[in-house]
Amino acid sequence: MKSKIKYIGSIILSVLLATGCDNGFDEINTNKVDPTSLAPSLILNKAIISTTYLDGTSTLGMLCYNFGIVQQVITPYGSSLSGGNYNQLNNSNTPLVWVNFYRNVIKQLVAVTEQTKDDPQQSNIYNSARIWKAYAFMILTDTYGDIPYFEAGKGYISEVIRPKYDAQEAIYKDILKELEEASGALDPAQSAVTTDILYGGEVPKWKKLGYSLMLRAGMRLSKVDPTTAKSYVAKAVAGGVFASNADNSIIRHTAIYNNYIANHLAAREKTNFYLAAPFVNYLKENNDPRLPVFAVRYVGAKGGPEQVGDRASSDPKVQIGMPMGYNDVTINTVLAANGVVSLWDFTQINLKTVLKLDAPEFHITYAQVQLLLAEAAVRGWVSGDAAEYFAKGVRANLEQMALYDASAAIKEDVILAYLKAHPLTKGKELEDINTQYWVATFLDGNESWANFRRSGFPALKKNPYPGSEIKEDFIRRMPYPDSEIVVNLQNVNDANARQGPNDLNTRVWWDKK
Repeated sequence: MKSKIKYIGSIILSVLLATGCDNGFDEINTNKVDPTSLAPSLILNKAIISTTYLDGTSTLGMLCYNFGIVQQVITPYGSSLSGGNYNQLNNSNTPLVWVNFYRNVIKQLVAVTEQTKDDPQQSNIYNSARIWKAYAFMILTDTYGDIPYFEAGKGYISEVIRPKYDAQEAIYKDILKELEEASGALDPAQSAVTTDILYGGEVPKWKKLGYSLMLRAGMRLSKVDPTTAKSYVAKAVAGGVFASNADNSIIRHTAIYNNYIANHLAAREKTNFYLAAPFVNYLKENNDPRLPVFAVRYVGAKGGPEQVGDRASSDPKVQIGMPMGYNDVTINTVLAANGVVSLWDFTQINLKTVLKLDAPEFHITYAQVQLLLAEAAVRGWVSGDAAEYFAKGVRANLEQMALYDASAAIKEDVILAYLKAHPLTKGKELEDINTQYWVATFLDGNESWANFRRSGFPALKKNPYPGSEIKEDFIRRMPYPDSEIVVNLQNVNDANARQGPNDLNTRVWWDKK
């Protein structure tokens, strides 16, 4: 009996102790510091930041392909840096836009739109996210062609883990619709979202951004669907596009949060990338005041350790771009002919101006908008004088240099002299406009490459590298990542059947010959 009483007592004591230990358990074990959810406005900020990459390695897609294809920046090195310099496939770098955008930017933007679409109090966040999503999808589809669009980013929301690929024509038409609806729906009367990293909650600037992107998207269809292009260009102008450099869409950096292209070129890739000869030569031949802003040459450097401040010169007269078509061995055969002592002696991007660690990056600018309007005017799609739009666009980009650094500011008399010497040439309007666009999009490889394919300008010569793997003169798109072939094969096959082979040669829908 005593043992039974002791047993029952021990059970009661255990229950009492357990109950006592559980008292306040939930409160004690709740983390009151880490958030369990984020405000949609902050997620939108994260998507905007992620659009210009998350780390230095991700910039290799831009450095190795986009810049090289449009012959602005080149590397003579192969292996992990091969790509547009050799016109070859590099499976390490072709997927980088896809991976960053789908895993980060698109996922975040879909989350924002889903959280805010039914909340009238957050309609401005909702519509801002729609505008940025349109911008992000333009980059994706311009890079790869047919892509997951309508079902993209819904893995967590609807468990769509194998999204179908949509035709680029359908994607662009929906992008234009989204930009029109979202820009028109933004309401300046609502309280400003002051945490907005792009415009500090200034809704009128978001509206201008939406309409300016609509102009860009409309012009993208100039060859393949001019009727739709003309219609949306007119809508963009009526809605109100950028009116000055104060409207530019910019991601700003600091000494802590770096410009990742700058970070990459200031560190591990410092000696590997050079300004390409076609770009440098164009700027030199036209006495372009942007050349010393863009360029620096470590005169006489015979190796990386000799690329030091004492040798640095941004004097336009001494700049020598690296010729296209050579690797790090064959380049040695043309050093003397180019007036350099080594490959390290060619001109590089200026790390004290446009690629300071805290240099801004531009998504779309007033200069680009004016140049697109100049082309639209030439085509008869908008009213106004094409030459005036052209001059305003060139001026705006020259003035934009001051946003990199005070030392990069171009003086007014220099601007006036350049504009006088470079008016819009009758009979060569499209070439003049789009060649200036090439300069005005320097360091935005996505837009430089897209507009080069669309317009055919500047009139670049084929990269003569003997090991080229492409059939035409230039790379037309990036192939789908191997990871997609592994996990989403049927939808990849459907896209390939519709679009063409999954390689560097296939043209996207709007890239019409």
